Amino acid sequence: MFFLVVAAGVAWYVSGLTGGLPSVEVLAKYEPPVMTRIHAADGQLVAEYARERRLYLPIQAIPDRVKAAFISAEDKNFYSHSGLDYYGILRAGLQNISALSSDKRMIGASTITQQVAKNFLLTNERTIDRKIKEAILSLRIEQANSKDKILELYLNEIFLGLGSYGVAAASLSYFDKSVHELTLAEAAYLAALPKGPNNYNPFRYPDRAIERRNWVIDRMVENGFATKDEGDAAKASPLGVKTRTASPHIFAADYYVEEVRRQLMTMYGEKALYDGGLSVRTSLDPAMQVMARQSLMGGLVTFDEQRGWRGPVKNVPIDGDWGEAVGSVPALADLIEWRLAIVTGVSKDEAEIGLQPGRSETGKLLPDRETGVIPASEMKWALGGKRSVDSVLKVGDVVYVESADGKPGSYRLHQIPEIEGAMVVMDPHTGRVLALDGGFSYSASEFNRATQALRQPGSSFKPFVYSAALDNGYTPSSVVMDAPIEIDPGFGQPIWRPENYAQKFYGPSTLRTGIEQSRNVMTVRLAQDMGMPLVAEYAKRFGVYDNLGPFLPNALGASETTVMKMVAGYAVFANGGRQVKPTLIDRIQDRFGKTIFKHEERVCEGCEVDSWTHQDEPVIEDNREQVLDPMTAYQITSMLEGVVQRGTATVVKQVGKPIAGKTGTSNDYKDAWFIGYSPDLVVGVFIGYDNPRPMGRGMTGGEIAAPVATEFFKMALADKPAIPFRMPEGLTLIPIDRKTGMRASADGANTILEAFKPGTGPPDTYSIIGQTDANGQPLTVAPEADRAVISGTGGLY
Repeated sequence: MFFLVVAAGVAWYVSGLTGGLPSVEVLAKYEPPVMTRIHAADGQLVAEYARERRLYLPIQAIPDRVKAAFISAEDKNFYSHSGLDYYGILRAGLQNISALSSDKRMIGASTITQQVAKNFLLTNERTIDRKIKEAILSLRIEQANSKDKILELYLNEIFLGLGSYGVAAASLSYFDKSVHELTLAEAAYLAALPKGPNNYNPFRYPDRAIERRNWVIDRMVENGFATKDEGDAAKASPLGVKTRTASPHIFAADYYVEEVRRQLMTMYGEKALYDGGLSVRTSLDPAMQVMARQSLMGGLVTFDEQRGWRGPVKNVPIDGDWGEAVGSVPALADLIEWRLAIVTGVSKDEAEIGLQPGRSETGKLLPDRETGVIPASEMKWALGGKRSVDSVLKVGDVVYVESADGKPGSYRLHQIPEIEGAMVVMDPHTGRVLALDGGFSYSASEFNRATQALRQPGSSFKPFVYSAALDNGYTPSSVVMDAPIEIDPGFGQPIWRPENYAQKFYGPSTLRTGIEQSRNVMTVRLAQDMGMPLVAEYAKRFGVYDNLGPFLPNALGASETTVMKMVAGYAVFANGGRQVKPTLIDRIQDRFGKTIFKHEERVCEGCEVDSWTHQDEPVIEDNREQVLDPMTAYQITSMLEGVVQRGTATVVKQVGKPIAGKTGTSNDYKDAWFIGYSPDLVVGVFIGYDNPRPMGRGMTGGEIAAPVATEFFKMALADKPAIPFRMPEGLTLIPIDRKTGMRASADGANTILEAFKPGTGPPDTYSIIGQTDANGQPLTVAPEADRAVISGTGGLY
């Protein structure tokens, strides 16, 4: 009776516990948080995002050696028990009874199945109720799942330290290698971690880590998973831990990666980004990204150094070890070409420096000390040609330096520029952003000036005004009056009198001359003649502005936009007038490999066939919107080539290959731009202070932005043939006089070949847009009139 009463009580107690137990079917639908991985166009890993760093591997992809290490360490009878190891429970019970009287550590007897039950279905509370529930669930899990499935769940879920969950992520975090590359010793170390990752941290407690690892190796030998010789060799090896950073893995890609992260957040939300296991293939070209960074960095440094020395990063006292002193000053992590150094001695001709030591995995300064000198020849920009070294640098000054070319132990002085800038490189045919740099240093400022900064593009907007004109009846030889003009903005507003950069007026000039020489007054007259609503419509078509105000100053780039939008707009000229949607992301796949996003919207109906049966190659139809006449696009391109050959961007001629482009400068030299393109590459550069202020007289787009683009084009096109721009069929090349726009002899000294659309050509009479007779009709004059002084204002408005 007593036995029956006890049995009934136990049955009642257990039934009470099992009533609210979760279903083991949850495990079949389990989708653990998995890290999102970002890849470059060539497949290189760029970055990873996760709350729990995990890469989920099916059991078939986990090496037998890794499985053997965890089974030996955690549950040697895993493949033979039914979920509970009764012999292990008895042994642990006896040992724990003994431990109560001797203050020894209590041990557990949980199987891998029990740990799966606890980690997936229960909490970590240390109670008898939880242990009983765990045992019941373990038996159910064993009935519903295969041993391999249970082990798969365990090896992918277990926390192993350094923010890593599962063996795949831990292998990368601790050894920077795939699980398939792990040695016996490395697999054993990972298997040592489930008991307490922090207790066996290889940096804080290396002795404990080795001791626990060796214990696992002994268990593997004992269980027949390794020979004694293999075990002895593994125990004699060092830990060999080589941690792996989760920051961008491709040099100079910080701004690019952060922009991708922002877009993923917008598209799918925070949970999908950090837990969803997305695989993202970007359009990033790592080689071009480095070129873009080098070009922009060089331009910003050159500009800044021309304005002289502003002082050291910091001055710190040197009390004993100068390495500790300079080590206390944080360096910009992404500025790997430069190093922080502390001045330890100065003279008239040079400064002695100590370079900031590196740091170990634990963050401690390394004991090595490296010294060098900054000779006066490597800091001329700071001396200003007059001062001595000791008048600029003092002992204790912390400065940035860079190794001088060909001079071991000699360094060049640098400073972080105040000026900022941005660069975007795009494939004009697809809109794929190949490179993007949003500033001098991402570590110093995460603000992306390529996509987030709204700045005035100035004259770099003019090609959109001229394209509207060429699309609506004007030709490159149309003549516009370049003479004083006054605009009344309305009641209470002062009269607006636009001026050219040189503050001169040049009389009647062709559209080509107007854009090559960036004539402001001509552009205003042209916009006035067409009407600003038409210009605003074209700006929207090109994607440069969503809603441009129909005000004449906007024809000169007075409204703000981004470098990305300007580059996308110029891509339309380069690709024959088709709309471009800029993208940093080519494709996104979910955790199961299913493609959930593609930038490529074209459909190829005949591409997916099982075999070739002599059918024609499939034709992929270009379904992008035609926003500009292809002939107009070529006419603009030809005129923008003239900007490079004869206009405001002649520095770009150094590239030695066909380049078209336009400079831009805002009022008071606050913004400098150059947007240029080859037949297959568009590059946009912006330079200016974050808080807009004048950069100095003469600091135009042609002076400081175009040289940056020039350096990039030189590198990017170095191994490319000089491909001319593609001219669409139907255009006719006619020799015209550069000044009058009228037909001229092909061998004339002032002749240029101009492209004309069908039904158009050079005018038979010399008419001027913007000047009318007494009846309001366009004024027709003799061709020689352009050599005379034009009186009047050209119309007072």
